[in-house]
Amino acid sequence: MNIDKQQVHDFWNEASCGEKLYLQGLDRNAYETQSQRRYKLEPYILKFADFKNTYGKRVLEIGVGLGADHQHFAQAGADLYGIDLTERAIEHTQRRLTTFGLASQLTTGDAENLKFPDESFNLVYSWGVLHHSPDTLKAVSEVYRVLKRGGDARVMIYHKWCLVGLMLWFRYALLGLRPWLSLAQIYARYLESPGTKAYSVAQARQLFSSFGEVKIHTVLTHGDLLESGAGQRHQGGILSLARKIWPRKILKKFFPTWGLFMLIEARK
Repeated sequence: MNIDKQQVHDFWNEASCGEKLYLQGLDRNAYETQSQRRYKLEPYILKFADFKNTYGKRVLEIGVGLGADHQHFAQAGADLYGIDLTERAIEHTQRRLTTFGLASQLTTGDAENLKFPDESFNLVYSWGVLHHSPDTLKAVSEVYRVLKRGGDARVMIYHKWCLVGLMLWFRYALLGLRPWLSLAQIYARYLESPGTKAYSVAQARQLFSSFGEVKIHTVLTHGDLLESGAGQRHQGGILSLARKIWPRKILKKFFPTWGLFMLIEARK
């Protein structure tokens, strides 16, 4: 599926990730509520991002979204920079930081063509963004380029072999009488923005093969377990019924690695 960046931009510029589901207003209380909801649904972010240990470090976040993680980096005292493909996300994040008396160097930007010199950052962080880029490998190579020697990348991309993917395949391929559709086609057409990709662990290791040390693990998400809203594209009676009968305890016990989120820690 050939997708240009303008299609990705237009999708996320209509509403940043989670905006329609979890942001009710543009004031301090609304941003605090959205942040609380985010970390309740995705508590593993706090350990993965390790905000508290970024004091004085030069940090770049690629894809700031609504700015909850960016706020945490700012509060921790990072020398902070942030980019996003969309103007909407930059406006949200700037408004959020201003509301809390925080600062960052924010600008629209392209993950495949970062406007920073080589070896600029101690940490590059990106949560659920690089799989939306038409050329994810180029984006990862840019992460490597702008990291200092000994610097860390903490990146979440989507995991191919997950319950969300199987649900989407069942809904759009099997029930849609098109069982020949591949998971790659399903993700690209139906998950989020056009062209969204998901990777196996082996494929992710290949993406990050330039790095000296790479750790990867997957987590079952609120999406896999149907514990929340299903994103900005998916609603309906079948989904509501499935949410009531979904065997969460069984899935947690027997399929703990079949999660949508793949958390990658890579050191240059």
